[in-house]
Amino acid sequence: MGIGELDREAHVAEATSAGAAPRTLAEALRTRGDEGLAALLRARPDLLSPVPNDLTQLATRAGTRGSVVRALERLDRFALQTAEALAVAPDPAPYPVLLALLTGDEGDPEIEATLPGAVALLREQALVWGEDDRLRLVRTARELLSPSPQHPSPTGLGPTVAEATAGMSPGRVQEIIATAGLTPTHDPVSAVAALTELFTDRARMGALLDEASPEALSVLDRLVWGPPYGEVTPNPAPPVQWLRDRGLLLPVSARTMVLPREVALHLRGGRAHRAPEPVAPVVGTARDYRPQVVDSAAAGQAYATLATVEELLKSWDQGGPQVLRAGGMSVRDLKRTAAALDVTEQLAAFWLELCFGAGLLASDGEADERYAPTPAYDDWLDLPAAERWARLVAPWLVATRTAGLVGGADAKGRTLAALGPDLDRAPAPEVRHRVLELLATLPPGAAADPETLFARMRWERPLRGAAQAAPPRAPQPASGGPDDSADPAPDSSLDLRSRLARWTLAEAELLGLTGRGALAGPARALLNLPLAEAATPADHGGRVELSVAAGRAATLLAPLLPEAVDHVLLQADLTAVAPGPLRRPLADALSVLADVESKGGATVYRFTPGSVRRALDSGRSASDLHDFLTAHSRTPVPQPLAYLIDDVARKHGHLRIGAASAYVRCDDDTVLGEILADRRSAALGLRRLAPTVLAAQTDPASLLDGLRSMGYAPAAESAEGDVLVTRADAYRTPARTAPVPVPDGPPSPDTTLLGAAVKAIRAGDRAATAVRKEPAAPATTGGLPRTSAAETLATVQAAALTGSAVWIGYVNAEGAASQRVIAPVRVEGGFVTGYDHTADEVRTYPLHRITGVAELADDQV
Repeated sequence: MGIGELDREAHVAEATSAGAAPRTLAEALRTRGDEGLAALLRARPDLLSPVPNDLTQLATRAGTRGSVVRALERLDRFALQTAEALAVAPDPAPYPVLLALLTGDEGDPEIEATLPGAVALLREQALVWGEDDRLRLVRTARELLSPSPQHPSPTGLGPTVAEATAGMSPGRVQEIIATAGLTPTHDPVSAVAALTELFTDRARMGALLDEASPEALSVLDRLVWGPPYGEVTPNPAPPVQWLRDRGLLLPVSARTMVLPREVALHLRGGRAHRAPEPVAPVVGTARDYRPQVVDSAAAGQAYATLATVEELLKSWDQGGPQVLRAGGMSVRDLKRTAAALDVTEQLAAFWLELCFGAGLLASDGEADERYAPTPAYDDWLDLPAAERWARLVAPWLVATRTAGLVGGADAKGRTLAALGPDLDRAPAPEVRHRVLELLATLPPGAAADPETLFARMRWERPLRGAAQAAPPRAPQPASGGPDDSADPAPDSSLDLRSRLARWTLAEAELLGLTGRGALAGPARALLNLPLAEAATPADHGGRVELSVAAGRAATLLAPLLPEAVDHVLLQADLTAVAPGPLRRPLADALSVLADVESKGGATVYRFTPGSVRRALDSGRSASDLHDFLTAHSRTPVPQPLAYLIDDVARKHGHLRIGAASAYVRCDDDTVLGEILADRRSAALGLRRLAPTVLAAQTDPASLLDGLRSMGYAPAAESAEGDVLVTRADAYRTPARTAPVPVPDGPPSPDTTLLGAAVKAIRAGDRAATAVRKEPAAPATTGGLPRTSAAETLATVQAAALTGSAVWIGYVNAEGAASQRVIAPVRVEGGFVTGYDHTADEVRTYPLHRITGVAELADDQV
């Protein structure tokens, strides 16, 4: 930028500060205070990457296509409708014109009251600039929102008369105005202006339409709300011909006609939108419950969540299914997991993704890669129940991985696998937070009407979340849960944001954040919302760290969860009833000694020969098992159970298995004879080596399983002849971190960053717009001042003595040239040190890299 250009920028700044109307977006930004600039950068954080050098660069960046698209996507419906109305209005548009486009001829008090706020929002985000008498939509936004055949406007309006007649011959234009009853003109420009004036004159336009036949008016009715284009035959019907002759329909091509914008607005009564929505839809209440009922139901679901996660990961203690080559689980493995948990496949995918997102589940990274619990799972098991719940829901709230997509297809038609790639959706955390916050606006205990909540979500972000591949169905609570009749699968035509909202409602119920559709107290704490009464997010103070909020939620949940018990009730039918959740050591020991038969409020365990043998294999003796049951049962140990333990223990270890490939030895040679005579042992390849020893052609593990299936209770032995204790050592992956959420654009800047950015932009703008004196020598191409070394040294020394600022040209070590305004404070040793107004800091510059120096006309910085 040359000296003349800089002077013009400075004069513009002076004119703007003197009260003249801004002529560019940059000038409009200069009229803002620091709070106004901070609000812009907070609303559009992409403008901060990197921090603009000055306001001119900020305005340029704010008008780029990518930034404008992102800003438009974050507008609510009415603000977007306001921008769409400005896109079809004259440029610039006075405020009354914009108001008329939104209210129509009849007016609308609600729109009149809401429109100033919408315009202020668009101004704040630098999508609109100018005073109320000259409102301008930034050029990129106008291009995106203006009607065109390729991108129809949501207003349903078509091109103006001037745009539609741009390629029309002058003679044809004269024919149209003559047929319409207008006086012929000498040039097409005035003819188009006359036709436009006719179409915008309500009285004259009404008189012209009074001459139209009902069939012609019917044609206009079909086009008035869009799309404004229609096909015609080479010989159109008389009603269409009548409309075409008078310019009420204008040709776009040989077979396509368009309804001009001015005609459509007359037929609409001046309204740009068929249904303006100035006020956000209210989230309705489906049903009211007592808050205590809601919290109790939510706590029950939270407890069920912990039990399900434990059951899932315990079943994978020895390693889970293999990882597909492309990542994720196979459909067959997902079906097996769903069957083991007794849930649907979509719900099984949700539990898997929940564990994965919390860092409790990962792949082991081995050559034959498979899934398994992580070491963090063992630490998680040692936590109190409420804290374990918080460790699950906090990552879910901010996760971008979306379990609802599992089973759908990606852009290439490939099925999306559970735990696989391509499940991240950046808007997911924002949608989850917003859905829960909207639930919090209802009175405590009130369950939201889902459709009104989804309507509110669509109003708040109408452009967010283009439709993507949808899964077969959303997660549903397990059978017997609080909502067996949950909403059916969302339609695949719904946009991503709507589907995320539906999944959030279902998942929040599963996790115990809501109870019977109403937000529970622990969820309010997780969101850092007031607990005493409902409030919108704007009513509460500054947000705290998610980990702190999760701790508060756990504190509220803890009293609501059932207290762990340290006893069971043994029954005569070889079952044990746990009257509540068992404490960890008791639960682990009992799960080895017995099999879970049924779950619910009370868990029923069943003792079988196989389960007792499993306990003996783990190193327990019969006396240990008797003592264990006596110590933890509130009822006497039933005789059938005592007999079962003693009977299995008597046979346990009677046979010994070793490696021959494998062998069987037994002191009772008649038992070995029975085994050899049994036809079921043929597959084991047994042969007698000695009266008390049999050799086998199979490995010891298979031999153990084979003899057990025949009804025997063999025990494995070591090379020294000792009985091997076959404890189930849990398999764990190496330490793994939880998946990192995919950011939805640049992060929101904090107050410190905003303050520093505004200060830097202001400093750079003051330096860029400062008025300079013309140097004695003319500037060379490139705009940098050029002075001799002696002149440069003398000028900066004088500035250091007087404390004034000067304008320098500077070339850094990489050869990049720049202009800077500095206030020298010291000149010595071939260097000048001074306050750099452009960088807003003290810097030192080598004199030999300064191309030249010029004094400022006024010390403006």
